[in-house]
Amino acid sequence: MNTPCFYRVSVKGLVIDETGRFLLAKEDNGQWELPGGGLEHGEDPIDGLRREIHEETGLVITEVSKSPKYFTTSKRRGGEAYVANVIYEVKLKDLDFVPSDECQELRFFTVDEARQEPLFETVERFLGVFDPGLHN
Repeated sequence: MNTPCFYRVSVKGLVIDETGRFLLAKEDNGQWELPGGGLEHGEDPIDGLRREIHEETGLVITEVSKSPKYFTTSKRRGGEAYVANVIYEVKLKDLDFVPSDECQELRFFTVDEARQEPLFETVERFLGVFDPGLHN
């Protein structure tokens, strides 16, 4: 018998600062995540990314890469289901965010700095493939 192979698709924004660090958002449970979220059925990925980041942080995306930079899969938090993360590089108008349950704090990290913090599994997977040299 085949096991069902279903993934919730999530679009994430990769924001890189001038030193090559990436932006993470701290959720109300204390864990860090890439900004973004679940894609609605039939929704354009770029539109979904803009919507999710604005809903969670109040921030406005000014630029989005033409194609995704990374693609990872991992278990969804607290369940047996899986999520597929499609990660686009983005630029933001500013970092003046509005706190929410999904964004209590924003901070830039190196891979080593991020590994010292409580992370969602999605970020752990991202750290395994992130190449700072691709973003200079």
